[in-house]
Amino acid sequence: MNKDSHIVIVGDNSVEGKALLGHLQQAGFSEAIGTYAWGLNLLNQSSVKEFFNKVNPEYVFLMHIKSGGILANKSYPADFIYSNLQAQSNIIHSAYKNKVKKLFYLASSCCYPAECAQPMKEDYLLSGKVERTNEAYAIAKLAGIKMVQAYAKQYGVDYITAIPATIYGPGDNFNPESGHVITALIKKFYDAKVNGADEVIVWGTGLPRREFIYVDDFINACCVLMEKYSSSEIINVGVGYDVSIKELATIIAQVVDFKGKIVFDHTKPDGVMQKFLDSEQMKKLNWVPHVALSQGIELTYNFYKSLSNINENK
Repeated sequence: MNKDSHIVIVGDNSVEGKALLGHLQQAGFSEAIGTYAWGLNLLNQSSVKEFFNKVNPEYVFLMHIKSGGILANKSYPADFIYSNLQAQSNIIHSAYKNKVKKLFYLASSCCYPAECAQPMKEDYLLSGKVERTNEAYAIAKLAGIKMVQAYAKQYGVDYITAIPATIYGPGDNFNPESGHVITALIKKFYDAKVNGADEVIVWGTGLPRREFIYVDDFINACCVLMEKYSSSEIINVGVGYDVSIKELATIIAQVVDFKGKIVFDHTKPDGVMQKFLDSEQMKKLNWVPHVALSQGIELTYNFYKSLSNINENK
């Protein structure tokens, strides 16, 4: 990509989309734009077609359209499957019709089987059934992976797919009902702290293990992949270690300075017991993450306080 390349970020209202757009603009990519800011209706094929004809992008980053945690996936499966299928189909096809030089598609570790060997290698995809709690979302993202590969095979286009660890950081969704686990717990623990609560209830047993990647590290990986990777085969982007939900909750409680008790609600679902990516292919591209989990959580917490204009002495 050159500094004057026409670059479109789809999903620039997501944590990674906002961060990528900001990174590119600060780096001097003057023609980098987001579709959310344009008010583009991603679910309308005619609208997407008209947008591509007008903007004529050379590079497209197709980030998350609609994603969330266990509660959101269980509550709104139709929204998750429809929104993702419709939007990604419109974008990928319009990219082909408008001769986009390269497209980056962001998939999800939810695409791997629920009972998957760990760490999860790229060739484990479709070797078993996905987790039921996020089945609709996983199937939509799997369809996106296969659509990227099909277009690459039939038309010879340079379309790539990355599967990241769970992305978190400033700009993420802090709603406990729709957000991912880190930001949802940050809000839960902070609310408990300022309200003088004695305990915070966390869903599940606390035993499942998850891998998390700070958004700035992931954005750096996106740029590396756009420059160096040109295979339609998926590539994992992880940090090389995972933590249990119990460990995660303890770290967040310490960062927020919550002194009460952490209670795990065993009646709520755990989801997959472990999601840990094999990222050896990324290492071969000389990419490494730099932000440790505790540091990333602290940065995310500080953003939450500034965003919400929270008074510590409340």
